[in-house]
Amino acid sequence: MKISHLVFLFVLTLCFFVSWGATSPFDVDDSVDLISCLKYKTNNVTFISQLVFTPLNSSFQSVWEARVNNFRFIKPSTPKPSVIVTPIDETQIQTTLLCTKRHGYEIRIRSGGHDFEGVSSTAVVPFVMLDLFNMNSIDVDVGNKTAWVQAGARLGQVYYSISQKTNTLYFPAGVCPSVGVGGYMGGGGYGNLVRKYGTAADHVLDVRFMDVRGNILDRKSMGEDLFWALRGGGASSFGIVLAWKLGLVPVPEIVTVFSVNVTLEEDGTDIFYKYQYVAPRMDRDLLIRVRMSSEFIGNTTKKTIRMSFEGLYLGKIDTLLTLLDKRFPELKVKQENCEEMSMVQSSLVLALQGFTTSTPTEAIANISAIRRELSNAKIKLDYVRTPIPKSGLRKIWRKMFANDRSETLIMYTFGGKMEEYSDTAIPYPHRAGVLYQLYKGVSFVDQTSDTTPTSLRRIEWLRSFDTFLEPYVSKNPREAYYNYIDLDLGIGSDTYEEASVWGERYWKRENFKKLIRIKAEVDPENFFRHPQSIPVFDYALVSSS
Repeated sequence: MKISHLVFLFVLTLCFFVSWGATSPFDVDDSVDLISCLKYKTNNVTFISQLVFTPLNSSFQSVWEARVNNFRFIKPSTPKPSVIVTPIDETQIQTTLLCTKRHGYEIRIRSGGHDFEGVSSTAVVPFVMLDLFNMNSIDVDVGNKTAWVQAGARLGQVYYSISQKTNTLYFPAGVCPSVGVGGYMGGGGYGNLVRKYGTAADHVLDVRFMDVRGNILDRKSMGEDLFWALRGGGASSFGIVLAWKLGLVPVPEIVTVFSVNVTLEEDGTDIFYKYQYVAPRMDRDLLIRVRMSSEFIGNTTKKTIRMSFEGLYLGKIDTLLTLLDKRFPELKVKQENCEEMSMVQSSLVLALQGFTTSTPTEAIANISAIRRELSNAKIKLDYVRTPIPKSGLRKIWRKMFANDRSETLIMYTFGGKMEEYSDTAIPYPHRAGVLYQLYKGVSFVDQTSDTTPTSLRRIEWLRSFDTFLEPYVSKNPREAYYNYIDLDLGIGSDTYEEASVWGERYWKRENFKKLIRIKAEVDPENFFRHPQSIPVFDYALVSSS
């Protein structure tokens, strides 16, 4: 009896592997549940015992929390996955995808977990979370100036891997080392080299991608429309990015980082006013960002605004000082404000993590060394195309004074190479004419959750500040950045008119309509979805909108 049973299971398993590549992989009883499906579809015992987690597993909560980078979602009331799968190879991803579809679950794809609204880690429907953190291999080819990077790798790991092979090539990606490559590239991706080389997605050469049917495609087999959509159109709306092929860019062996702090009492208003005019038009080898927050003056109850002007120059100190003395002498950058270093060291120093040039460079690849509380916040993002007048800046300072010093504003200079790209080159459209990107957020790091009375007041202040800024930021549409997803913009997608309220802010009209058309072609049943994913419509109706 036992032998007959074993023979039956062997034959059944053999039939499965024969049918997997030839016909539908789901020629099994519909009553088989998701976990049984995962077990049935793999002959790897380790896959189930060590890589699949349900709420019954003692490690389920810690696995889920490990990459929820915004702490405001780590609370008992946050909806969690029915199953977490942490694959180590592409066949396990395929198994997870097809079993998830078969049994009526939605899927969420997490690479770094940095989405500010938690859409990769939580959902209000039963869902499977595909956590790609084990899929993190990086293959750097210095001779061809390329790197293949799996979707679960972090930006810091990419930078470190490149630096171990060359100090004259780099990749123009983002600021935070713990951001996952999969989602970052799928939204466009800005960083400290944006003025020199454009966005990260501009330098994607190829991709390994799994579509809704479990097929693995590359650029050639998917076609240029889908390849266009994946680079900035929200890749998780279309399928599962397995790996990106990145084009590396030349950088000097020595770069310069500088930092200067000023307050309103030190002519901060005048200096920032001029920054808006000169920083976007200076040598594209120079990027200057500005961090702002309110603070008390000494031991008084009077407030001021502190501005930290932080820059990266692709060259040495002497050349930088000559450039700034000519174009921006008001900033008063001196030699003592500057430090020369390698490109990977500059990524450490500018990571907003408290790293210095004495920090070992391997720290940038060490996820445990990255402070997660920086993401314990609610944020919003705008693009500024016209310099804000001094009268407007003074109104902004007064509005900031009305908060409790939990706010941070960060301005990232654009211009340079960004002026050369069409808004439709990739889905990311925030190009020519943008002076700087304006990040604004409030922190809950000193609160137990984002629902305490203090936290709720901060969120309300941020929303009122966002409304207050409307006259000073981009218009028609008021632009937003998909990688800084903001569900306050709306989640409706039953009609184009409803979806356009948020979709045109992220991508503008022409790109958004094209993304909708491509989505209908590659995922017509809208399996890959979340509250602000690319929707599926009757394209004839979209075209007439």
